[in-house]
Amino acid sequence: MVLIIAEAGVNHNGDEKRAFELVDAASAAGADIVKFQSFRAGNLVTKNARQCDYQSKNIGCVESQYEMLKRLELSVDTHFKLLEYCEQKNIKFLSTAFDSESLSFLVDEIKLSVLKIPSGEITNAPFLLEHAKTGCDLIVSTGMATLDEIEDALGVLAFGMLGIDENLVSRSAFAAAYASAEGKSVLQDRVTLLHCTTEYPAQMDSINLRAMDTIRGAFNLPVGYSDHSEGVLIPIAAAARGAVILEKHFTLDRTLPGPDHRASLEPDELADMVQAVRNVEIALGSGKKEPCAAEMRNLPQVRKSLVAACDVAEGDKISIQDIIIKRPGTGRSPYDYWDLLGTQAERNYKQDEMF
Repeated sequence: MVLIIAEAGVNHNGDEKRAFELVDAASAAGADIVKFQSFRAGNLVTKNARQCDYQSKNIGCVESQYEMLKRLELSVDTHFKLLEYCEQKNIKFLSTAFDSESLSFLVDEIKLSVLKIPSGEITNAPFLLEHAKTGCDLIVSTGMATLDEIEDALGVLAFGMLGIDENLVSRSAFAAAYASAEGKSVLQDRVTLLHCTTEYPAQMDSINLRAMDTIRGAFNLPVGYSDHSEGVLIPIAAAARGAVILEKHFTLDRTLPGPDHRASLEPDELADMVQAVRNVEIALGSGKKEPCAAEMRNLPQVRKSLVAACDVAEGDKISIQDIIIKRPGTGRSPYDYWDLLGTQAERNYKQDEMF
């Protein structure tokens, strides 16, 4: 089954009550995981780092990233409350770490076994190495990345997962780890890549879903899709294209102020997306081309048989004028047409009677 991650992200706007309501919405929609974001603004950005254009546009004001992110932090206590609440609501808790302190907290305190590496960290080699050394399975988002950058990141992850002496750290050591059979094996066991377009909302001409196939072919790893488009069309298409994980932002209200609300689904839409993806999974089937049970019931009525076009007397030589092909398909196969031509009728046939 496709693993569906409902990305709450920072759409709680720093409000603990709203964070719990987001868990409720994700659980009710049928998502497998609800994911938040863990960071300390002071560890993540400089005090004067400017916002991305989409952030200032979606928030409706221009301020530093630090000011924006400071309002969106979740406290340590809130993390534990959300973890417990997710258990009660039968949905898995996940959070993305954006700094080393938060990563250690998620692994050592929250005890996550799966970690999500966001697109912005794919060139942050020391942080990638920290993730690799946790022993957790990793979901790696690849927004803004080239194939070379993805391969470089996988080299760091392979190096860390293989437990190679950190005194040997170098670009060439990362490359060697990636190229090794052991490195390939550990990556296949523990890493899933997500295609992603880092824009909020992402426009249709920037989605490039075929890149999923390119990534899968280049690295021979499971591939999913992290969606920032508006609506549910693209996640459904990604599921049909073979995504093993789908991540989609959602919010309680798309009109709320904040960087990600506009590119998010509201609860009813999230539920519709989950149901549509589950239907796609069913519809994809086994891939074996054979009649299904419903088709077998219809087959006799839809296919055709060899039928007498007119009355034919016993002993007559059967000609083209004597044969017509009609439904139902419960008689002699049309493939026998040429075998029947020129033979003598074994008995009398009435018009419309099957041979």
